[in-house]
Amino acid sequence: MKLNFDLEDASQVAIGAFALAVPISFSEEAWSLSETLPAENILLMACLSVMFLAFFTYESVFQGNISYRIPVFLFRILIAYAVAGLVVALVLTALDKFPITSEPVIAVKRLIIIAMPASMGAIIVDAFDKE
Repeated sequence: MKLNFDLEDASQVAIGAFALAVPISFSEEAWSLSETLPAENILLMACLSVMFLAFFTYESVFQGNISYRIPVFLFRILIAYAVAGLVVALVLTALDKFPITSEPVIAVKRLIIIAMPASMGAIIVDAFDKE
């Protein structure tokens, strides 16, 4: 089990996030949800994303053995979500659907909605080369 996080890991996370962020970012349903879903639902989506990332990371990447590697475990979850969020923001910016300066609440909600599946794609691809 590799304990460090290197450029190869970062590229795997980014590619996994990109694979799921692109089709969803083109979806008008995702854009509309960001305008209509209440903040509580968006927060629930973010929490669910992190919980499923943690569960998958615990079972698949670390094979249930994190007792002496809790900081690395938490870092993997954080970096997967952060990189997925960055990828989603870049894709939405390219589509001119990330109004961070004019409508920051909508932009953040849109980012969280699309980061949910993108972050799972990120951690799944990251887990491909793990033991």
